[in-house]
Amino acid sequence: MPNLVAAAQALQDKLITYRRDFHQYPESGWTEFRTGSLLAKRLAALGYQVLIGEECQVAEERMGLPSASELEKHYQRALEQGAVPEYAALMQGGLTAVVGILECGPGPVLGMRFDFDAVDVQESATFRPGREGFNSVNPNVMHSCGHDCHATVGLGVAELLMSHKDQLKGTVKLVFQPAEEGVRGAKSIVASGILDDVDYMLAGHVSSGAPLGYLHTGRNGMLATTKLDAIFTGAPAHAGGTPHGGKNALLAAATAVLNLQAIPRHSEGATRINVGRLNAGTGRNVIPDKAHLALETRGATSALNQHVYDYAIRVLSSAAAMHDCGLQILPMGAAQGGVSDPAFMEIVSRVATELGCFHHIDNNPSDGGGSEDYTYMMERVQQKGGLATFVGYGGKLHTTQGEESGGHHTAEFDVDEGCLAPSVALFAAIALDILK
Repeated sequence: MPNLVAAAQALQDKLITYRRDFHQYPESGWTEFRTGSLLAKRLAALGYQVLIGEECQVAEERMGLPSASELEKHYQRALEQGAVPEYAALMQGGLTAVVGILECGPGPVLGMRFDFDAVDVQESATFRPGREGFNSVNPNVMHSCGHDCHATVGLGVAELLMSHKDQLKGTVKLVFQPAEEGVRGAKSIVASGILDDVDYMLAGHVSSGAPLGYLHTGRNGMLATTKLDAIFTGAPAHAGGTPHGGKNALLAAATAVLNLQAIPRHSEGATRINVGRLNAGTGRNVIPDKAHLALETRGATSALNQHVYDYAIRVLSSAAAMHDCGLQILPMGAAQGGVSDPAFMEIVSRVATELGCFHHIDNNPSDGGGSEDYTYMMERVQQKGGLATFVGYGGKLHTTQGEESGGHHTAEFDVDEGCLAPSVALFAAIALDILK
């Protein structure tokens, strides 16, 4: 195997430039017109076959899509901030997925997922990105989960694999996924069939809590989840004069909230439910005619999550009926449970050991307790007889001022960019190992 660590390290300055550019211009799910168009342009320049939007995702399977006016506003902002017009035009309406394909004759098909959306958080102006001039210029959105690093790693892998194309036997599919936050994007890509022929599926996530050189070769503890909005519709009335003439949507929603939180836990594994937001009413003396709940269910397996979801729908429907209100359920996001394949974890461990740039390799699947819609991709590949895993690598930052980066989804999140080159080397080396 060629010296991929040195080859990746030679790209380090370019990788940092990519990462800081993505970090400075973050975009939330389904609005990643600038980021997606730049990814497409760079993949095409390297010689990849590039699929964009409806070529690699099913529009109807997207979840949690912003309004048409919001999408258009962000599209125009992206153009002003340097989006590539010919590629961004193919993404209008929130069709922001990008896939780069490298075909090298007969052989296995390897898929790699890199997410690239940001989080709705206002970035600190005083932490390292702010001091060094690459903090977010877009209000209330920042890369506070490391997806700017993931997209950068994907570009680095694309460059290394193209330069070693003559050593590959098979096909590589580099899947750049939008809207991972809120688990909204992967399902639409899976529905396109782009992964149906994949034999191996790999993704990774940087951690601000683990040190450089730390590698988890797989993850099992991803909770299946469903995100939904429940909208109760009643009838307004004067709260003093004719209270009996109204249908109280707030009362229906409040009844639902109390009973949702009372759903019993399950004996076969962890289950969760949370109502994160309740908006209702128009005035102090008006019977509320509308109420909006934003909630989620989770389960250690897809079956357990389905149990909680079905129970929640019964509660919501019963609360609406009790107070003679209408009910609308809107799906906003979802993810499956996921288990990494030990056989693929062994490949990752062996390759990482041979590279020599990871000093602590953990082969016990981590259990983070969160959710990740990459599980849709894992599940599809595994159902077709393939192998999948989800690796984690360290990127804990210690600044020259003695600070440490904040946790994921915080205003002080940042990573040590020394994690970029080793991650590029790892993904490229796995590809070369599988597609010998």
